Amino acid sequence: MTINHSGLVLFFNTLETKRMSFVFESLMEKGCEQPWRVLEFYSGIGGMRYSLMKAGVNANVVEAFDINDTANDVYQHNFGHRPYQGNIQSLTAADLDRYNANVWLLSPPCQPYTRQGLQKQSGDARAFSFLQILELIPHTLQPPVMLFVENVVGFETSDTHAKMLEILRTSDYVTQEFILSPLQFGVPYSRPRYFCLAKRKPSTFQSQLFDNQLLRSPKPLYTNADDKVFCELDELEGSSDKLVESCQPIESFLEFKNCSDCPNFVDGTTVSTDTIRVLGKDEENGCYTSTLDQYTVPSSLIERWGSAMDIVYPDSKRCCCFTKSYYRYVKGTGSFLATGQAKIKDKASSLKEQSLRYFTPREVANLHSLPESFQFPQHISLRQRYALLGNSLSISVVAPLLRYLIAESS
Repeated sequence: MTINHSGLVLFFNTLETKRMSFVFESLMEKGCEQPWRVLEFYSGIGGMRYSLMKAGVNANVVEAFDINDTANDVYQHNFGHRPYQGNIQSLTAADLDRYNANVWLLSPPCQPYTRQGLQKQSGDARAFSFLQILELIPHTLQPPVMLFVENVVGFETSDTHAKMLEILRTSDYVTQEFILSPLQFGVPYSRPRYFCLAKRKPSTFQSQLFDNQLLRSPKPLYTNADDKVFCELDELEGSSDKLVESCQPIESFLEFKNCSDCPNFVDGTTVSTDTIRVLGKDEENGCYTSTLDQYTVPSSLIERWGSAMDIVYPDSKRCCCFTKSYYRYVKGTGSFLATGQAKIKDKASSLKEQSLRYFTPREVANLHSLPESFQFPQHISLRQRYALLGNSLSISVVAPLLRYLIAESS
């Protein structure tokens, strides 16, 4: 079977339409039932909430929690509500009961489990609050019906993971675990992440065949798909090259394609208003200019670190994960975009000839599938924007997972 790009775009769009139709019918069947009440822990810039909105489920976020003041500024700017900013470890079972919430969404700090970190796992102070929240579950009068946990790949082999599963299973939860990447959903972004979905008995998943398993395929999310869809998914999963080829090109996520095409004065029709606010800000004197220079990779940086750069092109169909250190460091922090017309697209051609630039924060947000309405407050600096986005999540992956989690079993 040959799968071309246009066919796959139509395939993903058709699949999304079918899923949303099923969600709408399910909501109609629920009638006037009350929406699910959701607690959003480690809320960051609101990736979980946006995913919940994208999923189209009948749910309301009754409270969000995050200790990061800057992230809370962004969350409040977009949702009109400021998350609870106290120490999560100070929460008690009684505190959580007062929210009368039946769904908990958690995206705890990933540093205890990253390859670059010390990998202290549950011994890392940043893991304490997550474990404490889980340990409160047996002491609540109304334990959540569902939980959703997101973290980096590596979490699944940690002792924190083992403790999490032990608490969930002794508290009558059944789990389904996934390691998925936006690449599996048509987005040219390599950002594999671990996800745990948990339902408290007697609630069940639509596909109970996968209970208590760790999966690397999104097939369970397509419970209403036909055999042809599953066949196409199997073909994609069987070949990393075909999986990448099925993705949209990076240019679909760009604000502007070629720095040389951009005038010195920023045109609002070329670059988003949100980017313009940051583009021209001179952080030393507080004034605003009208150039795109700060996204151009300096020659000195190319000369020193060029061999370590991951370089992609507008027609590429894969880029590396953007971390919170993008724009501060080079190696392993994210891809650089070649906007020049190099004769040969490889590192043997002159890097300077390729006119390298950073992806803008709006472009990184696009690759995270954040909606066009998402914006940063004007006072958030460029480096802060990259850091906050690097700590966020992929809505293209989380939304279908949440839709699957909250869907009633048939």
